[in-house]
Amino acid sequence: MNPIDLIEKKRDGGELTEVELAFLINGYVQDRIPDYQISAFLMAVYFQGMTTAETALLTALMRDSGIVLDHSSISAFKVDKHSTGGVGDKVSLVLGPLLACAGLYVPMISGRALAHTGGTLDKLEAIPGFQTNMSMSNLARQLKETGLVLVGQGADLTPADKKIYALRDATATVHSIPLITASILSKKLAEGVDALVLDVKAGSGAIFQDTEKAWELAQTLVQTATQFGLKSSAIITAMTQPLGQAVGNWLETREAIETLQGGGPDDFRDLTLVLSGQALLHAGKTATLSEAIHLLQEKLACGAAFDKFVEIVKWQGGDAAVVEKPDSYPQANFSLTIKSDKNGFVSELRAREIGVVSMSLGAGRRTMADDIDYTAGIILHKKVGDAIQKGGCIATAYSNNETSLMENEQRLQNACLVKIEATPRPELIYGAVEPDGKKFWDGAKQEFRETKPDNS
Repeated sequence: MNPIDLIEKKRDGGELTEVELAFLINGYVQDRIPDYQISAFLMAVYFQGMTTAETALLTALMRDSGIVLDHSSISAFKVDKHSTGGVGDKVSLVLGPLLACAGLYVPMISGRALAHTGGTLDKLEAIPGFQTNMSMSNLARQLKETGLVLVGQGADLTPADKKIYALRDATATVHSIPLITASILSKKLAEGVDALVLDVKAGSGAIFQDTEKAWELAQTLVQTATQFGLKSSAIITAMTQPLGQAVGNWLETREAIETLQGGGPDDFRDLTLVLSGQALLHAGKTATLSEAIHLLQEKLACGAAFDKFVEIVKWQGGDAAVVEKPDSYPQANFSLTIKSDKNGFVSELRAREIGVVSMSLGAGRRTMADDIDYTAGIILHKKVGDAIQKGGCIATAYSNNETSLMENEQRLQNACLVKIEATPRPELIYGAVEPDGKKFWDGAKQEFRETKPDNS
């Protein structure tokens, strides 16, 4: 079999067989097929797409390129969540402890920051001593003892995805729905979970700015997951402005701690509750989403979720004293404040621009080799739709690099817009895709409906 023939076949719109895809993927993992030929294959997929069958085959091949975790000794329901990436998205830090408190087991394998989006592992590692690398035996032990583990992708888990993702990032083929689907699901299937909740974001700070493309990705993810017998639902959520008020690793971790203690910004808390509630529905813990949300609110109010997070921090070598007394954490040496030049209403907080500025201040990476300044980032004092007075603070930026702060001041100012006219608060949740079809969010009733609510 010749790789060139298979590249040509896909380039011309043909459908590859299981044997042909296995030849390409296994050959690449085993270094028999070079980067440049797989790059050409990825570009052919980018332009020609893949059939439903091809996408499922690619997912299975990537899953089976490494170990597949076996949690059969744990009888409890096992679930995970995946976000397609955004700015200020620290949901995993609250969702994991919440679900563990509710009796689910969560083997959460997460990633790092790259470009303008943050990474769960970097937020966790902002806690001094917190270890995100773990052997499979220790992972299994901690999961069985605590119901939750928060780690990175080990070398033995889906190595095909690691190699292919690096090529996608370098060849402008990241935004391919079949390739995104195979990348996400191969890792989650290898985790050995019973269900998966997907947060598919749309807007300026998301992988897809177009909401319709986000719906398409959500449908492909759920359809493919269903073929593997994996219970799943995908929530389509807004990423036009950052989620919550904090952007940057320790700043976001602190906001997650505040939320675990019963506080936190409304939008961040509400989205976390909906995503966590979907997981409880998959597990059969409650009959309705509103019941699930009420149960989870109780876990936050009584302190159980925060206690679980502290337990996990201790298990993974982190300094629990910092979590219990976040004011003791070091602060960045420099800051600047963005103020409104008029009376009015915040009309835009451009998520992508704010994420890029935060990265430039030291909170993110341009390459995976870059170091991170855990104290760098941005706090938003206002959200879209909020009233503001002339001279009022919209945002404060933090960094240990004063030059970077000055260089990014105007860019951050341009990302925070104020208009005289009142601006409506944007929707946070658009709807969901479940195995039985597309649904729309009714915030008043805390449920997804088959038709759009009258007020949408």
